[in-house]
Amino acid sequence: MLREIPNIISVARIILVVPIVYTLIKGMYDTALFLFVIAGISDGLDGFLAKHFGWVTRLGGILDPLADKILLISCYVVLGWQEVIPVWLVAAVIIRDVIIVTGGIVYHFRIEVLEALPSVISKINTFMQIVVVVAVMLDRSWWDMPPIMLDTLFYITLATTIASGLDYVWRWSARAMQITKGKG
Repeated sequence: MLREIPNIISVARIILVVPIVYTLIKGMYDTALFLFVIAGISDGLDGFLAKHFGWVTRLGGILDPLADKILLISCYVVLGWQEVIPVWLVAAVIIRDVIIVTGGIVYHFRIEVLEALPSVISKINTFMQIVVVVAVMLDRSWWDMPPIMLDTLFYITLATTIASGLDYVWRWSARAMQITKGKG
């Protein structure tokens, strides 16, 4: 039972997306930011528990990144719809994730079981996506940020999104070609 605690935390994080989206839609950015921080802390907690106590499960390996993606994509879609985040950045983030998920599924079923370990650029991209969400919530609630600061964050996030997506495509394609050459 204790082994399932990280998975329960991941499911709770998925459920927490609903009030975060609701508060964003209602323009309650301070509350949304508070809930987003709770989601971030829970992400760190479930990862710590899984690794520290050896409670790593295959389900957890799916739930944890799924919870992260659902949270980030939901925030990006709402904030893009509100014109708080540029639509081009929202599109880039979504397209990257669609390409990665589609490529991962194809790779998994056509090449070999996929153990998708995030690359350094992917971790940087996730960090930047989080920074953008936090920055725009702060801008809308407690701290009026200079537009140049937000624009800089948007462009850096776009660059890491593109680089990360290309990195996944390149690495998985190279690996697939290597494996299929070995089989043929």
